[in-house]
Amino acid sequence: MSFYHADSSVQHRFCLIQASFLQSEGLPFADVLSEEEIEGAFADAGVDFAQEDDEIYTPPLTLWAFLSQVLHKAEQRSCMAAVSRILVLLVALGREPCSKNTGAYCRARAKLPETVIERLVVSVSRGCEEQVPKAWLWHQRHVKLIDGTTCSMPDTEENRDAYPQPSSQKDGLGFPIIRLVVALSLATAMVCGAAMGPYSGKETGETALLRQVLDQFAPGDILLADRYFCSFFMVALLLNGNLDFVTRLHQSRKTDFSRARQLGKGDHIVVWKRPDKPDWMDHATYEQMPDTLTLRQVEVQVHQPGFRTESLVVVTTLLDAKKYRREEIAELYRRRWLVELDIEAIKITLGMDILRCKSPEMVRKEIWTCLLAYNLIRKTMMQAAHRNDLSPRQLSFATAVQTVAASWMILPIVNEPSAVTLMMAQLDSLAGQRVGNRPNRVEPRAVKRRPKPHRLLTEPREEARAELLRGVLEPEVEGREAA
Repeated sequence: MSFYHADSSVQHRFCLIQASFLQSEGLPFADVLSEEEIEGAFADAGVDFAQEDDEIYTPPLTLWAFLSQVLHKAEQRSCMAAVSRILVLLVALGREPCSKNTGAYCRARAKLPETVIERLVVSVSRGCEEQVPKAWLWHQRHVKLIDGTTCSMPDTEENRDAYPQPSSQKDGLGFPIIRLVVALSLATAMVCGAAMGPYSGKETGETALLRQVLDQFAPGDILLADRYFCSFFMVALLLNGNLDFVTRLHQSRKTDFSRARQLGKGDHIVVWKRPDKPDWMDHATYEQMPDTLTLRQVEVQVHQPGFRTESLVVVTTLLDAKKYRREEIAELYRRRWLVELDIEAIKITLGMDILRCKSPEMVRKEIWTCLLAYNLIRKTMMQAAHRNDLSPRQLSFATAVQTVAASWMILPIVNEPSAVTLMMAQLDSLAGQRVGNRPNRVEPRAVKRRPKPHRLLTEPREEARAELLRGVLEPEVEGREAA
């Protein structure tokens, strides 16, 4: 079935989304997240608004517009800009233009269930992961990168109640912050799962959030994380789920290698004893934990000039030294850095660092919509890579965003031959833009461009505004009068 239908019925069909993300039959991974699968997810959630032919903001069109906001920056990310894109699409399809008022669109967007968008994020990742070529895997195994991050949001009362700002910030001077833990595929760079919660409070840390998504992993997966996640109980939970773990030794744990069994130079088998029960764990779960864990610790020397770390110890549950050589374990942990680049792509390239929605429910939907757009773009990159015998990580994510955005309005409305021609040209051009292979790049942690010489807000805005109205002058800033 073709995804291209340049007629007025397209606003009622989810083929609108596939077309805009350069999807077509005949491409690899084309059956991942089909139109029928999206329809089924919405049907299972009982989403049935705007079913009449003359209604504008149908679920497909609303989700299409929501995704379009992710692909744009600044003013083009606003709800007004999204409604403008809807208006252009409707006219191109021969329909009456919609009103430029954003109220109807915002109400329709609020009706999109968070659970459905989350389900689509996981579905597209899982479907692509099941079809990846073996050459993209590590020892023919799926590796998942784990890391945490935060995002800020508008300073509204609702957002503050759900996601308080850091305690170090005075009231009225900061922004609410949401904490996230994401799992990304080493092979495809797709988001496989995510959990979110407040920045502070009981059971809001990164390890607690990771425990919420353990059911998203398949037996046999390898989790690759930094040393923050290195704990006895985390390793025990992963082993209980038939998962393997590669991480860096936590700085608070010391190992006496004189009591360890040596596998080779800088390669040892060690035994960890079960510590006391943590506060978050109930007594029954604690009693089910093993008394000891047998793990492997690999010493890694870093000789690259400019690197901050000269040596480190990698901890892993991969005990077979013949199958998983010490050098391979060290190189795998080195690839953990890719998760930092993937999160940067999500937060900076797609603009998720500073969220726009003013209620907690919409903030979470905004995050899941951003992750859905991210995964769909990654799927497009996988198709371009597979078509040109490349790895997805050889292609530029920023270029992929620009490529999808460039044809966003055209592909849903052109005829099928033109759409396929444009799509193939876009995929081939995307494959031509490769990222540099710079594993030993050294850069100072500093920026060259200076910030604007504005004063920092040191009191709530209402109080500062009241002082100005009373005639209180602002101090000079770096030799210039403040405006």
